[in-house]
Amino acid sequence: MKVLFICVENSCRSQIAEGFGRQFGLEADSAGVKAGPGVNPDAVKVMAESGIDLSKQFSKAIDSERLADYDAVISMCSVKTADFCPSTFIGTQANWSIEDPKDQPLEVFRRVRDEIKSKVEELAKTKVAK
Repeated sequence: MKVLFICVENSCRSQIAEGFGRQFGLEADSAGVKAGPGVNPDAVKVMAESGIDLSKQFSKAIDSERLADYDAVISMCSVKTADFCPSTFIGTQANWSIEDPKDQPLEVFRRVRDEIKSKVEELAKTKVAK
């Protein structure tokens, strides 16, 4: 299954989802409404705790011409980022409404990481079972 995880800047949530997606056997990519300054160092740190290296990843903007290449496009938007939510992009199948951990303590990053891991793992299991 080829899946694209999207958020606002492609620096935290969607990068974490891409990392777990690959770990769980999905052909995963990530992107944002705009490319941020890079992958958030705290996202890199909490993913390293899970054995996943995001240090070579970089922020990318959504390429609307490639959306049709994906079996699923999943938004990470939370209520706080609704004004910037990319879930309006054609092809988005779901919005997981996950809190943006940007500028939050590591505990928030860990909680967000664990929530994303659970959702991506369930997605991978669902797609494998079909």
